[in-house]
Formats: sequence, C-alpha cells, structure tokens
Amino acid sequence: MARYPFLSEEWIELARSIRAEYKTPDRDVPAPPRVRMNQVITDVPFGTGAIEAHLDTTSGDLELDLGHINPVDLSVTLDYEMAKTLLIEGNIQAGFQAFMVGRIKVDGDMSKLLDLQSVVPQTNAQELAGRIRDITA
Repeated sequence: MARYPFLSEEWIELARSIRAEYKTPDRDVPAPPRVRMNQVITDVPFGTGAIEAHLDTTSGDLELDLGHINPVDLSVTLDYEMAKTLLIEGNIQAGFQAFMVGRIKVDGDMSKLLDLQSVVPQTNAQELAGRIRDITA
C-alpha cells in the first residue's frame, strides 16, 4: 500500500475516502459533545509551512477537514510533529506534556477541548485508525 506524508494532498484525499467507508454511525455510541474548533498546524515540511483545519461535531459525527470555520468555540495551534503524534499515533499523554510546555496553544473555551476526551469511539474506530496509520509516511 502506498504511504504519503501526513497532511499532504494525497494523504488527505485517501484519508477522506477511508473515513467515508466508516461513515455508518454506530447506534450504540452517544453523539460526541458539540465542539467547533479551528486548528493551525505549523512547521509543515511541504507547501506554505502551515495548514489550517477544523473539527466540528455539531452534526453528531466527528468531522475533520481543511480550512477554518466560523464561529468556533476554540482554536488550537500546534506543530506538525505534535499533530502527527496526537492524530496518527494517538498519544494523548504527549499532547498533555506539549500543552504544559507551551508547544500547543489554545485560544477560547478550553473546556470544549476537554469535552472531546469523553468521546466514545465507534466499535470500528481501531480499524479505521489502523488504516489511516497504514497510509501515513
């Protein structure tokens, strides 16, 4: 299977198609807390060096995509390597440590970010995460 740099155009397109395969909601899982968050990923090793993205759960699904949305509850700025550590490796502990030393900056309602920790993953979330990891260089 081909592998692409995290957040490259090719990676984003393939990750979207993989996520679309898992779109069917698990009826036993409660809806995630309502959060609208913009993200700025810095120090990206390609393109302009920064990527703007967003997370929105107001539809009842956890949606991640490029671009910023308005209005938002909070904005998060973090570097490329930390974004990869959090989103691909799932290393939440590293995220806490990075926040404590200022490597992750949060502007807005911090409680909304903490609410995301209560999200119950769908039964196939591990499989989805594994497939995303498999395409990531």
